Amino acid sequence: MRAWVLLFAVLWYLLGVGLQRSSLFDKKGFVYGKLGHPVKIYVKLHQNSPVLICMDYDRASKETVDPTYLWVGPNEKTLTGNNRISITNTGMLMVKDFLETLSGLYTCTLSYKNIKAETQEESVVKKRYDFMIFVNPFAPGWKGACNNMSVDCEDITNRNILKARDRIEEFFRSQAYIFYHHSNKTLPAMHFVDHSFQVVRMDSCRPGFGKNASLHSNCASCCVVCSPGTFSPDVDVTCQICVSVHTYGARACP
Repeated sequence: MRAWVLLFAVLWYLLGVGLQRSSLFDKKGFVYGKLGHPVKIYVKLHQNSPVLICMDYDRASKETVDPTYLWVGPNEKTLTGNNRISITNTGMLMVKDFLETLSGLYTCTLSYKNIKAETQEESVVKKRYDFMIFVNPFAPGWKGACNNMSVDCEDITNRNILKARDRIEEFFRSQAYIFYHHSNKTLPAMHFVDHSFQVVRMDSCRPGFGKNASLHSNCASCCVVCSPGTFSPDVDVTCQICVSVHTYGARACP
């Protein structure tokens, strides 16, 4: 009797907070805006967003006279501080315990005075910074499981799965040997076929999430929350089109 065994394993891709690689992301984990270009950020589900700075990196290195900051959220309403939204007097914003419905466009308008040295004439300058924040589908606890790992959690997870495959393969090989050499000869012999045990990658996303390499080119392998106008009802890897959907993370087309 030939024993063919197939193991299906999900290889998770774990990503912390990801964004375009540039000076927009400083060593303290703060994310600066960029004039004329929205900054894309990917946040784990139920984790805090990075701290968003309402100015560009160059502006932050200069003196800013009487600055004011106005943050507007995805619902196009002015953001104020609460138990989920943290906004400092210096225009820094952080979203706590990020959910699917919090995904979208966060806009900040920086206003400050410009004073001409010759005439002391004052004028008000306004600059707008856009941040597109998307959520990735990992539940609470993923970070704690990876905190003590010195390398990327995905690599360790994959290596552990392959190690489990090797041990299970050795188990079946040993069982076949025992049956053949030590069992009652009335039992049918068991033979293990080398390389018949496999680990297969299953690529899927949870409902309400999908992959889109064109929309999320800097996070092409990430399962990202479905944008308005799309939905995902199952564990497929893409979000389907539905024009009647107006929220992020939709699981059905009404």
